[in-house]
Amino acid sequence: MYKVENKIYPCSTSLTMKYIGGKWKSVILIHLKARSKRYNELRKDIPTITERTLSLQLKQLEDDGLISRKVYTSKPPLKVEYELTDFGKTLIPVLDAISQWGHKVAGMSQGVEQVAGC
Repeated sequence: MYKVENKIYPCSTSLTMKYIGGKWKSVILIHLKARSKRYNELRKDIPTITERTLSLQLKQLEDDGLISRKVYTSKPPLKVEYELTDFGKTLIPVLDAISQWGHKVAGMSQGVEQVAGC
């Protein structure tokens, strides 16, 4: 059992899902795996996510310490970039495994057609 911020997690899997659970967190992290990106780059990379959801998920990932948000104010317009923290980079093998599993399942399932994406 694990306790984080007064919340109990019964096993390591539930603790992991605290950080990457949900529809979008792992997708966002996959897109930040190779390099830092601006908000609009992420919107283009993940066109089916709403602006509100992307903003909320980025905030949660930042609060959890998986990504960092850097604001550049030296010259207009304001520039904000997101990137994986060292803690976030520890998830890269997990994210790669999830992606590989998805490719394998897509090849085994009828009616699955890859049209675009990560």
